[in-house]
Amino acid sequence: MEESLVSASTIVWLAFAVGGVFGFVANRTNFCTMGAVSDIVNMGDWNRMRMWALAIATAILGTAALQWLGLFDASKSIYTGARLTWFSHLLGGLCFGIGMTLASGCGSKTLIRIGGGNLKSIVVFVFLAIGAYMTMRGLFGVWRVRHLDPLASELPHGQDLPAFLGAATGMAPGSALLVTALAFGGGLLLWSLARREAWRSDVLLGGVVVGATVVAGWYVSAHIGYVAEHPETLEEAFIATNSGRAESLTFVAPVAYTLELLLLWSDTSRVVTFGIASALGVIAGSAAYAVASRSFRIESFRDAGDLVRHMAGGLLMGFGGVTALGCTIGQGITGLSTLALGSILTTLAIIIGSAITMKIQYWLMMRGA
Repeated sequence: MEESLVSASTIVWLAFAVGGVFGFVANRTNFCTMGAVSDIVNMGDWNRMRMWALAIATAILGTAALQWLGLFDASKSIYTGARLTWFSHLLGGLCFGIGMTLASGCGSKTLIRIGGGNLKSIVVFVFLAIGAYMTMRGLFGVWRVRHLDPLASELPHGQDLPAFLGAATGMAPGSALLVTALAFGGGLLLWSLARREAWRSDVLLGGVVVGATVVAGWYVSAHIGYVAEHPETLEEAFIATNSGRAESLTFVAPVAYTLELLLLWSDTSRVVTFGIASALGVIAGSAAYAVASRSFRIESFRDAGDLVRHMAGGLLMGFGGVTALGCTIGQGITGLSTLALGSILTTLAIIIGSAITMKIQYWLMMRGA
């Protein structure tokens, strides 16, 4: 048993590589959820939204394939439990959507911009981490546990769509997974590629590779890093994960854990995990592309108001991301790859929060003019 136990360093380096590919390609293709919403609201351009939809479709179909092959069990992630914290998903998603608009990008975009030399994103990184950590274990966490967590529904089965279909029809779990994955993943795939503009190389590259990195993350943590009986605890374990469950790409809690590791480096109980390594990999991958393409440049705040907006946006993203159990990647692609109802609620709330904030910003700009 001990000889077959994969080392934590192996999982960490694989996670770093997955994050590196994500960062390189996302920078290369300008993959950005907030940008996708902004393009629609301000210009009526759906190309980046189609790229995001293609990433979701790739992640859904790839994750379903992993489950079909017995390489991943979605019930061992944080997304598909029977307890649906619907209010937290909606409130957290709205706050995250507002925050990412104020901060000029979500958690993944923040990491990508750090790699490109953006000093504003370093400030967002710090405040996002502070907001997330306060919501996990600090002041905001007390409010969350007392007032938000109790607003939930206890389901008789998992909250993933295959579980709903199976309960309603008596269909076998495998068949229900196949039907829902093909319906939602296939539907998104067809929609994302329905227009000629969607066949541009950057849309295809960004959508397919970003979605594939989420699938790769599941494979690394849930298959390579899975131990049925850990020799020390004699319990099921997922090596080098913060949650103790199967994980893939998400960029809110890992940012908080990264800051915690830097602050408590001398504490030997703090180690690099899957989430931390993947976040650092995104920065490294983005930096590699920025240097190779000669697009690396230092960018800072234009005035005090710009600084305040980015600080507030970081805090809102930290609070919202932890409350909703994920961000535009953590819920908007990784969570959706498990077909979880909570992920759908969060993703819709993020889009609505961002779109409303953009409209308000535009109104304020026109009023000021």
